[in-house]
Amino acid sequence: MTRTAGDSAPLRRALADSLAELGALRTGPWREAVEAVPREAFLRGGWFDAVPGSAPTAWRPVMPDAPGWLEQCYRDESLVTQVAGTIVPGDLRGEIMRTPTSSSTMPNLVVRMWEELRVEDGHRVLEAGTGTGYSTALGCHRLGEEKIVSVEVDPEVSARAGVSLGACGFFPELVVGDALAGVAGGHRFDRVISTCGVLTIPPAWIEQTRPGGIILATVCGWMYSSELARLTVSEDGTAHGGFLGGQISFMLARPQLPPRLGMLPDLDAGDERAAVHGPDVLGDWTARFVSQIAAPRAQRVMLGVGGGQERPVIIDVEAGAWAALTREGNRWTVRQGGPARLWDDIEEHLTRWLTDGSPGLEAFGILVTPEGQAITWPRCAG
Repeated sequence: MTRTAGDSAPLRRALADSLAELGALRTGPWREAVEAVPREAFLRGGWFDAVPGSAPTAWRPVMPDAPGWLEQCYRDESLVTQVAGTIVPGDLRGEIMRTPTSSSTMPNLVVRMWEELRVEDGHRVLEAGTGTGYSTALGCHRLGEEKIVSVEVDPEVSARAGVSLGACGFFPELVVGDALAGVAGGHRFDRVISTCGVLTIPPAWIEQTRPGGIILATVCGWMYSSELARLTVSEDGTAHGGFLGGQISFMLARPQLPPRLGMLPDLDAGDERAAVHGPDVLGDWTARFVSQIAAPRAQRVMLGVGGGQERPVIIDVEAGAWAALTREGNRWTVRQGGPARLWDDIEEHLTRWLTDGSPGLEAFGILVTPEGQAITWPRCAG
C-alpha cells in the first residue's frame, strides 16, 4: 500500500539519519530543516526515470500515483523534473530521448552545500537556481524566508517552485532572470549559493557579496569535469578559495552551455605529430579538469570512423581551433588546426600537473579578480 503525503515524517527523520551518517548533515539547525520540509511537496508534478539499458538515455514519467512514489522521494538520488527545456512528466505518456534541463538534486548534496556555506543567524543568501524549490525551502526554514532571494532563469520552473514553497508556508523573494547577473535593487548578501554549474564565478556575485562573505558554486567545464568551490570575498573586490572534493556535478547554467558544434572542420588538414599523452588520460576526473584549465572553451567529442572505431576530437567552436587524435598501434598521433594548438596546451598543463605529483582537486586554489579567474595547484618543492 502506498503511503500518503501525511505519512512522510518518518521518512524525513530516516533521511536526516542517513545524511548524518554520510557526513553531509552536521548541525542541529539543518537537521531540523530536513525533518521539517517535505521533499514530496516539491515533486508533485512527478519526475523522469531513466529507462534501463537505453542508449542514448530514454526517460519515462513517474507520477504521484505510482507505487512506492513517496518512498522514492526520500531516496538519496537526483530526480529529473524537466527535459528539453519545457517538457515535464505530466506532458508525456511513454518515453522520450531528450536532454535533462532541470532536476531535484540529491538530498545528500543539497544539505552538504548548505552546511558548507557556513551560514549564521541573520545572514542574507542569494540562491542561483531555484529548481523545484526544495533547497530554497530548507534555507527558508533555517534562516527565515525574508533572508532568501532565489533566482531562476526559467519562468515556468520558478512558478512551480513558488506554488510548492507556498504550500509549505514559505514565501521568499523569487526572481525570474539570469542568476549570473545577480539581482537588481542594490542587494548585498552574506552568502551566495549556486545550484547550477558555472564556467567562471560571475563578477556580479562578488559585487553583491559583502566583504568576508562566502560564495559556494560548482565550477565546471565543457569537458564535464567539475568541483565545488568555496570562495571568500575580499575588501578589494576579489574572491579567493579552494575546492571541497567529491567530484560534484551540476547542470551548467543555461547561459553558459556550450555552443552547437555545427559543421566540423576538415580533420585531415592541420599539422600532425606524435602525442605525448593520449586521450585516455581524459578518463581521469582531475586530469580532465586540468585540461579544461588549459582549453577552457573546448569540447570533447567522439566521432565514428567506421568499423566500430571512434576518433576523439577536442574542438573550440568559437575560436575555430581543433585537435583530432588517432591511435597507431600502441601510440597516439594528434593533428591540430586553427589559430591555437589545443592539444599542445592540454599536454603542457597535464605534464606540469603530473610532474607536481598529480595533486587532487581539493589541493587546488581559485582566485577571481576583475581581470578574470585563475585556478592553480601546488607545485612540488624544488
